[in-house]
Amino acid sequence: MPSGSAHAILLISCPDRMGLVARISDFVFKNNGNILHADEHIDDEVGLFLMRIEWDLAGFNLARDSIQTALQPLARELAFDWQLHFSDERPPGAIFVSKYDHCLQDLIYRCRAGELAADFSLVVSNHPDLRDLVESHGLEFLVFPVTAETKRAQEQAVRAELDRRKISLIVLARYMQILTEDFVLRYPNRIINIHHSFLPAFAGPRPYHQAYRRGVKLIGATSHYVTAELDGGPIISQDAVRISHRDSVQDLIRKGRDLERVVLAQAVRAHLQRRVLVYGNKTAVFA
Repeated sequence: MPSGSAHAILLISCPDRMGLVARISDFVFKNNGNILHADEHIDDEVGLFLMRIEWDLAGFNLARDSIQTALQPLARELAFDWQLHFSDERPPGAIFVSKYDHCLQDLIYRCRAGELAADFSLVVSNHPDLRDLVESHGLEFLVFPVTAETKRAQEQAVRAELDRRKISLIVLARYMQILTEDFVLRYPNRIINIHHSFLPAFAGPRPYHQAYRRGVKLIGATSHYVTAELDGGPIISQDAVRISHRDSVQDLIRKGRDLERVVLAQAVRAHLQRRVLVYGNKTAVFA
């Protein structure tokens, strides 16, 4: 594969039937495409076929702006839902944060290190506390204080700023506000959240203190797409770490924050690499 060449990434879901892999692969082959990755899964419970196929665009017979048109007859014939992406895309993104900075700092570092292929140039917060940190990295920092009375008006103001910048991905890096349904519906499968995996067992404030009092032996973190159902969206990534009777509340908090950093980064990376296919309230996350 030529160094630096872009790839096409096709995500497909459709009712399962014989010959799907052959037909889809044949489309790439007939247009002189070299398949780099092909992963598929059948959810037997719902009879659904899911696939991610990635091919090199070097030498491909179709210009990238004509691939979608060329795929439409096959999509109609096989009745599949599909998304076409390209590996060199860098979608504009925004990070939402309140006062905790651990996930924010980790995302900034990973972007600078080239681990996350997105343009996170904007940070939105409901508190001014992290302004100096954010601006020291050359990022724009906007504050929208939220109260029960101002919530909808402030969300409209945030949406205007996001629209102006054509933001396509929002990452909630410990943003301690519940987004309204109207806001969430504008960004389907494009808002990624992180939270501790104690929910719903340890819902509410001070979850690590609750867990400590219960003597838990395992804590974790979950990253998921945001939907209108609070903390009920399709899960992208999860991880856990064991807890000892020797661990203090502060140990639990430290271990939990370590997990939150890693799990959120995993979810954001999988989304940006177009490895996540949402169906119903579940996801297939292709390796």
